[in-house]
Amino acid sequence: MNPPQKHPPQRVGAPAVRHQDIDVETAGQRLDNYLLGQLKGVPRSHVYRLIRSGQVRVNSGRTTPSYRLQAGDRVRVPPVGVRPAAVHVATPDRLDWLAERILYEDSRVLVIDKPAGFAVHGGSSISLGCIEALRLLRPTSKDLELAHRLDRGTSGCLLLAKRRSALRVLHALLREGRVDKRYLTVVKGRWAEDLSEIDAPLVTRRVGGEARVKVDASGKEARSTFRVLDRFGKTASLLEVTIDTGRTHQIRVHAAHAGHPVAGDERYGDDDFNAYLKAFGLQRMFLHAHSLSFEWPETGEPFSVSAPLPEDLKAVLTALETKGVKGAADRRPAS
Repeated sequence: MNPPQKHPPQRVGAPAVRHQDIDVETAGQRLDNYLLGQLKGVPRSHVYRLIRSGQVRVNSGRTTPSYRLQAGDRVRVPPVGVRPAAVHVATPDRLDWLAERILYEDSRVLVIDKPAGFAVHGGSSISLGCIEALRLLRPTSKDLELAHRLDRGTSGCLLLAKRRSALRVLHALLREGRVDKRYLTVVKGRWAEDLSEIDAPLVTRRVGGEARVKVDASGKEARSTFRVLDRFGKTASLLEVTIDTGRTHQIRVHAAHAGHPVAGDERYGDDDFNAYLKAFGLQRMFLHAHSLSFEWPETGEPFSVSAPLPEDLKAVLTALETKGVKGAADRRPAS
């Protein structure tokens, strides 16, 4: 009789290596985003480590997180033990408040008015982000994915795709700068009329697991256009910002680079200015994704959606008007 076969112990929660073949519907997606969909609950930082260490491979070779998958690619997905996420407190019946923030939805896309302080996706310290919560709300939308991202402290329009085909189109539009994204922000000081466009490359470094971005000639191109909507003496300015590129922390870093940091920004901002504005009721970063618009390329059909300025930020503007020095003309957009 042959002795019993001995098998190496299996780590609980860790599946075997998988080899996934990329079909036409999935093609065009970034590798990191694809893996986040495959490895539910795994922090983004860990996904990056898997790619950079070579545990994730495409067609048996190493690649980068930004690699765009092609039809016919084979992706090696390593075994990853996932600690159960603490989502027992977030069931669809407890997410009614989030459903009420949906600005638009059809068979292709969903746009939500993301509240400030709500991360767009979960991570090592966040069990449930916006995308995970929306998947709970829309369990039949198996391909629901973020088309872009907003900083945790930024409120406003967040665009998601409900189909892989729509995600590919949206990503192409974003890469080509054909999505008009407009933000409202209050910055320190009196913004000059002749300072309208900042074209300054940005480089991102990871410091203690956090993204730190700075203007650097070796970085990726980044362009932001600023338009003055109102001024509050020499104290602060209300601006509308349009970004031609979507770099991490782009508006915040460009504004600080111009000497006018965003109000309430604890990473790139001015501590004294932030403390001063707390007297006017500002409790978070004053940055709001006000609107986005584009045309569906296959039909030319226009798409446009906007999110009103939140009540807490409107209250800050009112306080600046009544307690501070009012600008010469009130050109604030209607909300």
